[in-house]
Parts: sequence; C-alpha cells; structure tokens
Amino acid sequence: MNPPVSQTTATAGQVPFLGVPELLRMSMKGIDLTPLGMKLIEYAKATPGAAEALLDIAVIFQLRQNAALAVGMMREALALRRVYHQPGCVPPVQLRVLALFCDGDLMANTPVQFLVEGSPVCMDLCYLTADDQALPELPPHDVLFVAVAESEANRPLLAKLTQWLADWPVPVLNTPAQIARLSRDGVYDMLRDVDGVLIPAVRRFDRTSLLSWYRDASLVFPVLVRPVDSHAGHGLEKLDDASQLAGYLATHDAAEFFLTRYVDYSRADGQFRKYRIVLMRGEPHLCHLAVSRSWMVHYLSSDMLENAANRAEEEAAMQNFREGFARRHARAFEAIYRQSGLDYVGIDCSEAPDGRLLVFEIDSNMVVHAMDPVDIFPYKPAHMQTVFTAFQNMLRHASHG
Repeated sequence: MNPPVSQTTATAGQVPFLGVPELLRMSMKGIDLTPLGMKLIEYAKATPGAAEALLDIAVIFQLRQNAALAVGMMREALALRRVYHQPGCVPPVQLRVLALFCDGDLMANTPVQFLVEGSPVCMDLCYLTADDQALPELPPHDVLFVAVAESEANRPLLAKLTQWLADWPVPVLNTPAQIARLSRDGVYDMLRDVDGVLIPAVRRFDRTSLLSWYRDASLVFPVLVRPVDSHAGHGLEKLDDASQLAGYLATHDAAEFFLTRYVDYSRADGQFRKYRIVLMRGEPHLCHLAVSRSWMVHYLSSDMLENAANRAEEEAAMQNFREGFARRHARAFEAIYRQSGLDYVGIDCSEAPDGRLLVFEIDSNMVVHAMDPVDIFPYKPAHMQTVFTAFQNMLRHASHG
C-alpha cells in the first residue's frame, strides 16, 4: 500500500511542513524569513512533537548563517522523529523513494527534494547521525537513494551504511562506498589518467606541512588553496607567490587544506565559463552555465542577472548541449561515470585551452534547481524540467531492476 501523499496545506491550527526547496525559494526571492521563523518557534513551543516545524526552523537558521542554532534545532527535531515525508508529491503515487540524509547542513546531502517536486514520485527523508548503530525503522519504499555526501564528518556514517545496505532488498542508488571516494584528492586520483580530462594535481596538507609546500619543485605558481571540506568558494584563494601564504593562514584556522595548480581557463574575450553538469547513469545533463570576469565563478555572484548576452549564451548552450558540449566530451563523461561508479553525480567543469574537459569538482551534493526568476531566465523552467524528468525516470528504471 502506498503511504499517504504529503499535503502542503494544514488543518486549522497546524503549520504545514515546508521543506528545503520552498524555504530556499523564499530566500532567493528576498523574503525575510524572520517572521516565519518566529511563528514556527512559537508553534513548536506550544505543540509537543512538532518535529517538522523544528526541521524547518533549522533550515531557516542555516539560511541566516546561524550554524549553532541550526544544529540545535535539528537535534531537537531528530530526537522526535527520523523520517519526514517530503511535501509536493502529486497523486496518484507511482514510486516510493527513501532518501538517506545525515544531520548536517545544506551542503552535507544531495538536495534530491528539488528533483522530485510536483511529480508522482513520493519521497521520504530519513535523517541519520554518526552515532547511530543501526538504521531506524523505515517506511516501505521501492528505491533507496543515499543522499549523504562525502566529507570528513560523514566518513564514519558512509562506512556504516556500506555495511547496513550490503544486502538491501530494493535497488540502492549512489552506494556509500563510491560516495566516500569523492574527496578532492580522491577525485584527482580517480581521473588523473583519463584521456580528454584535465584535472590539476591535488595535494592535502596540514598547517605545518603547508608552510613548506613551496619547496616542492613540482608545485608552481599560481596555486589555489582551500580548507578541506569547504564548498561554494569559502576559503578558496589564489596565491601568486609564497609570500601570500602566511597571510592566508593567519585568516583561516582550518586544520587541513587542499592545494592545486591554477589553470587559466579564460577564453579570448577574457571571460571564464563554468558548467554544472549532472550525470545520471552516465548521461550528461547541463544544469547551468555561468559566465564571469572572475576566475572564481559562482552562478549567484556571476554576471548573469545583469548581462543579457551571458544569459543568451547560457540559453544557446542548453539548446545545443547534446550536439555541442556533450558530444565533444562524450568519452570523458563516460570515463567519469565508469570511474565514479555513481548513478547520480555532479560535475563543475569548463573547457581547457587545449580542448580537454577541465574538472574543478565532482560531488554528489551539488544543488540542481529551477528557482531562478522566470522573467529574467524564461528558458530555464522547460530545460530544467527535462533534467528533473530524467532523474525521475532513472528512479523508475532502477525500481524495475
């Protein structure tokens, strides 16, 4: 029997579970989430067992960059309940999916909620902690998706999941042992010898050894340095000479860092382009193209909102992706799929001056969404729907063995 379909409305006196996609949409629209957060806090105080409200409060605190309060709210929520029904399922339910999450921040898991919204794929989210000694009681499901992302904090949990899911009775997508190989240095080791792929060497250093890295003759300037487990450019800097290292360490207190050679991937127009692509069982899908004057390209901070020419380039890239970028790098994508062994994985990449696929990062937790304003990006909704449909079809295909 299918579980009940989640509703986004609530009966009188109840507060509906909003979930990550809806709260992120509100945040991206510039809506002040403070009044909603206060309302949810008051509701949680007056309503014993209001786990869903506590989970929404945790997300709001994360969006407001208050990590300590976010962790506290999530712990309270998970003490009450481990499994949550994702809002937005459209009846009749065609497929029941269980996604396993860790109790981390928004970057700690694959944001699969965006990929099934408004579809007949019914998704339950089960939150786990590194202290768990076994899986909790789980709802019926046709497919299990491991959403726990690679990180130092998640390694113990991924190791446990490898044992717990070894003989799982339904298909498992994104096996935990393969996810655990997605560290930045692990990805380099995985792809360093792949034809058609350029991935600069990645070295891992503690603070002491980093101070002596410049004596290594194989490392040349400029280089990129970032704390281990950092994402979205946090702590990422380009060092042009050894004199900049002491200043960098003085402003970053991480215990360990990744160091890699900087590759100038700008084109003749002086701009940098970063593609976000997801592979679904080896099939590439373009999720965005960001064009920027800066070498550190992030979609939200790049010149996409203000620059119509950049948006036109992205639209053309989406329309021509199959016959253009995907065809040029087909062998590279096939190799990445084969080497990673993952059903669903994201790639942040560009094209190197010599035509190879320049890989910045491969991970399972990249955000794929359709939240950009439609009046500015009218080409996005239809294109992204094809990405979401492909994900849902992958789940259906997996459920049939």
